[in-house]
Amino acid sequence: MSDSHKAALAKGRAEGRVVRDYLEGLRATKPKRGRKRTPETIEKRLAKIDDEMTDASPIEELALVQERRDLQDELAAMSETIDMTELEAAFVEVAKSYSDSKKIAYASWRDVGVEANVLKRAGISRSA
Repeated sequence: MSDSHKAALAKGRAEGRVVRDYLEGLRATKPKRGRKRTPETIEKRLAKIDDEMTDASPIEELALVQERRDLQDELAAMSETIDMTELEAAFVEVAKSYSDSKKIAYASWRDVGVEANVLKRAGISRSA
């Protein structure tokens, strides 16, 4: 394998990593439908689950245990912050090259949630 081929592979892996991280960040920060839960409302529900456990049937207990686990995961995820500014800047740097090499259309980027202004800054146009 030639040095230029190795370099091309490394570039592709690096670009793929940047694109994946940005798309995962978009997905993680995408607003959810319905009423937004706060840490306080989650804590209240967790306390209520503990009260409900005392009188629960085995099946209800199983459902409550799972709900508690899901709420604890949601609460932990709320404390994690995603720096979309940094991810977006890195994406803009590599998106055009990645898009060209993988033959990804503008519309496909839009379909997965990438904003038009981000694509414009990356040099990806509708006509490409």
